[in-house]
Amino acid sequence: MSLIKSISGIRGTIGGKPGDGLSPIDIVKFTYAYCATLPSRKAKEEGRSRYKVVVGRDARMSGEMVENLVVGTLISCGVDVIKAGLASTPTTEMAVILSGADGGIIITASHNPKQWNALKLLNSKGEFLTAAEGKEILDLAEKEDFDFAAVEDLGSVSEHDFTDEHLDAVLSLEAVDVPAVKAAGFKVVVDAINSVGAVIMPKLLERLGVECITLNSEVTGNFSHNPEPLPKNLAELSEKVREEKADLGISVDPDVDRLAFICEDGEPFVEEYTLVSIAEYLFARAEEKAAREGVSLEEATSPYKPVSVSNLSSSRALRDVTERHGGRYMASAVGEVNVTTLMHKEKALIGGEGNGGVIYPAIHSGRDAMVGTALFLSDLAHRKLKVSELKKTYPEYHIAKNRIELSDSALIDRILEAMKNEYADEDINDIDGVKISFEQKRSWVHLRRSNTEPIIRIYSEAPTAAEAEKLAADVIAIADRIIGC
Repeated sequence: MSLIKSISGIRGTIGGKPGDGLSPIDIVKFTYAYCATLPSRKAKEEGRSRYKVVVGRDARMSGEMVENLVVGTLISCGVDVIKAGLASTPTTEMAVILSGADGGIIITASHNPKQWNALKLLNSKGEFLTAAEGKEILDLAEKEDFDFAAVEDLGSVSEHDFTDEHLDAVLSLEAVDVPAVKAAGFKVVVDAINSVGAVIMPKLLERLGVECITLNSEVTGNFSHNPEPLPKNLAELSEKVREEKADLGISVDPDVDRLAFICEDGEPFVEEYTLVSIAEYLFARAEEKAAREGVSLEEATSPYKPVSVSNLSSSRALRDVTERHGGRYMASAVGEVNVTTLMHKEKALIGGEGNGGVIYPAIHSGRDAMVGTALFLSDLAHRKLKVSELKKTYPEYHIAKNRIELSDSALIDRILEAMKNEYADEDINDIDGVKISFEQKRSWVHLRRSNTEPIIRIYSEAPTAAEAEKLAADVIAIADRIIGC
């Protein structure tokens, strides 16, 4: 059994003793702590006597059980609840905004297998809590100093499906060209992985005039394969795309915030390029608008700036496409909240993560597969290219993912410091572990500690797979030398 407590929420396997797995007691503790810290994040609005929180969930087998515990705890704390029901993570984030709620709790373990579930915690803007806010909740939950509401002060429950309102917002975006997508007559295969993607993705594609064939469309939470949208897990989708002679394959994870594409020939588009392709589309639009109007790129992207953001472990290709259109790229520490924090600071046009997470602040500041799909199809309709042809227009990079397992976590700092010394003449970023960039070779390697295990994760990227693996091998050799001392 596993229970992982972090500043972004609590996740674990269902069952087991309290503190070992995600037990009912743990769910109540952390939901209570979230309620108790609401006043420190937001004052009650005038004329409203209670706080209001949205609760949404993916289709996991444990989802209804966890939802009942979360909702019951919220009510017992005197908080009014809006149940969004089966809803994607971005739909629940949008629901907080649309309902004017004071926060939200998403019940999902994202790409983790079916035995996992989690509570993801939102503020009144429908965004994940900051590190400081998350720590406050973790600290309070451990104290177990409960004080529930009296019977006359219990919260209320209402239900509302926000799916259509979310899609209305997506399709009303200026950069989403619904007529062009409809005219293109696309055929698409969607792997909905037996979760809420089967609820929202066909609706989105229908409204875009796209013929949609859905795989794993039974909303059971009993995932038909490993739910992380990686090429090795998408063999069925690739085969169906070829069989149906479809224009595109779309894979989402169980809570539909990550997005991966399959080309018309059944080959992976590669999830790192999901964000790259959409950034290219948005920057090209902004550049064209600036040229037409005779203004600067910064004026053309108003109220946003011509800036893209991703985390340190994401592909350099985002930087390349941003700069070739006159924009500026910035990197954050790993973690969605770190990406969105930097995006807010820089008023970035687009951002996200290399795992297929697209964050487009023109609608909301969270990863959203519906937004990514609508923007990608709009670009594809304009470019009039096959998906495999579109992929060839981007800079080519390959990422290798490795790790160093250690018996003593105290070695981690020694190894990271040694890397900084070894590569002192290169470009080093140490805001999150150590990232070493080799500008002439257009390559990099990023080492960062695991939050839960004595492990150093190693991501490396280069124009070829062999070069990427060689970078990882070089730093592993240095680490082995340190370990042997």
